[in-house]
Amino acid sequence: MLDSAAKQQILDELAAEVRGCTRCPLHRTRTNAVPGEGDADADIMFIGEAPGYHEDQQGRPFVGAAGQLLDKLLGQIGLHRRDVFIANILKCRPPDNRDPAPEERAACSEYLDAQVATIQPRAICLLGRVPLQTLLDPTASITKLHGKPQEKDGILWVPLFHPAAALHRADYMPQLVEDVRNLKHILDSRLT
Repeated sequence: MLDSAAKQQILDELAAEVRGCTRCPLHRTRTNAVPGEGDADADIMFIGEAPGYHEDQQGRPFVGAAGQLLDKLLGQIGLHRRDVFIANILKCRPPDNRDPAPEERAACSEYLDAQVATIQPRAICLLGRVPLQTLLDPTASITKLHGKPQEKDGILWVPLFHPAAALHRADYMPQLVEDVRNLKHILDSRLT
């Protein structure tokens, strides 16, 4: 088992590799790659789809309006950004925020797999349809599985609506708020 310093070193090396990555054409249009950030010893990871405009500008995940909502939701259950690890399926922004292409997902998968293997979270929150279908079940529906924990490979996977979706679809917001509130109970019962 790796100690915190060793985990952080691996994550820093992965981040440096991501920042110089040319595995797919997205590197040509990015301002900054977005490796992910947070606690190397996090019990919980949050995985989104891909960086958006603000993330591409700053090189950090979830810093725009969706990130502000995520921070607020985390605060409501007693967590802060520094307590979790936040990453995305893709490490570079797709043009016009389109869905990640299969070859882009494949190009980035090694980085995300290495982050998960290094951090060894006990729970992973999948923020939206793309992470759900990429990491758990390619045929799954976020509208059917949101808030319903799944177990796979010794990890608790919790699908949630993406905060950006909740900002654009008013009917998702109460469901996201409720699912995050329930997330606290799920995590308290399963992670303690």
